[in-house]
Amino acid sequence: MDVVSQLQRQFLDFTTSLYRERFLDDHFVQLQKLQDESNPDFVIEVVSLFFEDSEKLLNNLATALQQHIVDYKQVDALVHQFKGSSSRMLACPA
Repeated sequence: MDVVSQLQRQFLDFTTSLYRERFLDDHFVQLQKLQDESNPDFVIEVVSLFFEDSEKLLNNLATALQQHIVDYKQVDALVHQFKGSSSRMLACPA
């Protein structure tokens, strides 16, 4: 088995485990279908942006929760924003 075949098999095994553990669902399949030869890095770009945005949201949430007086409306908005972007991207909604 050549290196490319091994990597493809590892990727398939990894994504299968993510589906089985319910980290991925049909949203991810739909995202993959949007990738084509004209934009071969589409999924990587979208997932990378998701992680960058998630890091910012989680940092903002941590900062909001560390305030002397917590603005729970702001916390609620940040949590809803994170949940929405997660469910649209990769994760199964809770």
